[in-house]
Amino acid sequence: MKLIAGLGNIGTKYTFTRHNTGFMLADSFALNHNLSFRENSRLKCFMTNLRNGVEDYLIIKPTTFMNLSGEAVRAVMDYYKIPVEDILIVYDDLSLDLGKIRFRANGSDGGHNGIKSIIQHLGTQDFARLKVGIGPQPNLPAEVFVLQNFSNEELETLKNTLSIAKQGITCYFNEGIAAAQNKFN
Repeated sequence: MKLIAGLGNIGTKYTFTRHNTGFMLADSFALNHNLSFRENSRLKCFMTNLRNGVEDYLIIKPTTFMNLSGEAVRAVMDYYKIPVEDILIVYDDLSLDLGKIRFRANGSDGGHNGIKSIIQHLGTQDFARLKVGIGPQPNLPAEVFVLQNFSNEELETLKNTLSIAKQGITCYFNEGIAAAQNKFN
């Protein structure tokens, strides 16, 4: 089983904020496969399951809020016995311009509190990520900017970006991180 974890904050007031880009991608990926999420309070997430040939893909959206995302990712990994090499974390990135995506095999938290929490709970930085650009950041504190809603124009750009990102996720799971980086970064 493979795990796709889209990061974000629960609640309608966060639905279209920049920090919910991971949730938006998880929702779009699930919608493309006619899947719906159900809450699993024990595992601290909304989840759905995609059966793709011989492999199952578990798609989650943590209900812990962004800064505690590692709690849900760890709970799901432990419960389903998913090794760290079979997870992909999808999240927003301030350092990438809106419209850009980037796959990474590992790395630091880059100041992202959701990733910081995942590194803490997994005890490693060695997990695959798909960063979705939300920048450039204007002259605002990061914590203010990421909680702002996208404009209608930005949402149109994001819609196209999420479409490409979904192709990237399929490539990642079928061909590996190197192929995804070469084709989509």
